[in-house]
Amino acid sequence: MMKTMSDLTLVIGNKNYSSWSLRPWVLLRYFEIPFKEILIPLRQADSREKVLQYSRLGKVPVLLDGKITVWESLAICEYVAEIFPQKALWPKDSASRARARVVSGEMYSGFLGLRKQFPQNISADLSGKPSNEDADRDIQRVVEIWEDCRRDFQNEGPFLFGAFSIADAMYAPVVYRFKTYGIQLTGLASEYKEMMLSLPAMKEWHVAAAKEEFSW
Repeated sequence: MMKTMSDLTLVIGNKNYSSWSLRPWVLLRYFEIPFKEILIPLRQADSREKVLQYSRLGKVPVLLDGKITVWESLAICEYVAEIFPQKALWPKDSASRARARVVSGEMYSGFLGLRKQFPQNISADLSGKPSNEDADRDIQRVVEIWEDCRRDFQNEGPFLFGAFSIADAMYAPVVYRFKTYGIQLTGLASEYKEMMLSLPAMKEWHVAAAKEEFSW
């Protein structure tokens, strides 16, 4: 199914805190796919009630496309890739596409130590917060993925698989985590982090996050 126009609506949480919301949002922005945005502040007395208006799961993000409702970040990204095949949201080569799906799935289902120790807080400077064994192990694995991908695809472009893809969107929140907590990187991993932070879509999200008045 190919679309030329979009009636998509993306329901998201706080931009400062909701890492899962960032993933499909930055993907849609990067590929210039039009969508309406509904932002629901989380951890408020009526947050769940408001989200339930759009999804039975009661969690964000949620993508609405007419009568179709899609939740979970990776599923949303996959759905957008299907309805906009001309945008090439996954690598075109089958082997590269399979690898991109593997690292995206790894991000989706893993890295619990990193998430717990270093939750997303984009507008803060928390560089003094100590790490722990679980978080260090996750950081090491993220760096390994970034360096391996960049080494193998650096001649095709600056992103993990050369061109921007769903894989980059899935790791976008980790880029912010490394910045917020002052996690030092070197070489290709550091270059990738700085490049991602310079993207207009990432900057737009960052500016909006800093302006939010609701905090936890």
